[in-house]
Amino acid sequence: MTTRIWDPFVRLFHWALVLLIAFSWWSGEQHDMENHRLSGYAILALLVFRLAWGFVGPRTARFTGFVRGPGAVTAYARTLGNRAPHHADGHNPLGGWSVVAMLAVLLAMVTAGLFAVDVDGLESGPLADYVSFDQGRTAAQAHELIFNVILVLVALHVIAVAFYLLWKRHNLARAMVTGQRPLGEGETAQDLRWSWIGGLACLAVGVGVAWAVSKGFRF
Repeated sequence: MTTRIWDPFVRLFHWALVLLIAFSWWSGEQHDMENHRLSGYAILALLVFRLAWGFVGPRTARFTGFVRGPGAVTAYARTLGNRAPHHADGHNPLGGWSVVAMLAVLLAMVTAGLFAVDVDGLESGPLADYVSFDQGRTAAQAHELIFNVILVLVALHVIAVAFYLLWKRHNLARAMVTGQRPLGEGETAQDLRWSWIGGLACLAVGVGVAWAVSKGFRF
């Protein structure tokens, strides 16, 4: 038997973010700044959505549901050597903080990109007019540096997924595709409820914020 742990909105956010990060890297390497900016706006929309969904979404999407204190994180870390799978109702204590770290770093990267200016002053983010040229160049350098940090976090995430699959025999990737995980022995299934209207409203807020930012808040 299985139990649902991920709603469609969280799964959409996860896989869309994977594709957009890859596309942002590719478009940046190709110096295709038009598509790079569009990808950045899409990532911003997703981030705003996820922050809102983290407060009004179902229990496994809410920050209060997976952000734990140091004691819970330490206790969970001590169980990593045990091969028995950990049947978490959503993110485990370590995974919860990895989500927070990824969201924070992505938000920092996007914010820096919004104020960034290239060395010739020909390409810039939509908010670059609000800062000086030197500040815009600093933002551009921070944007590039933070993206390297994201690559490290992505690599750690992939390693963690492989660890859980090979050592814990727990397929995290499949759960993020299907939204479900197997029930542990003697475990009772808990119904996961979410609001389609609430999810679409949060997504609309994200798109609206990204659109306003793309216009430099000039309407």
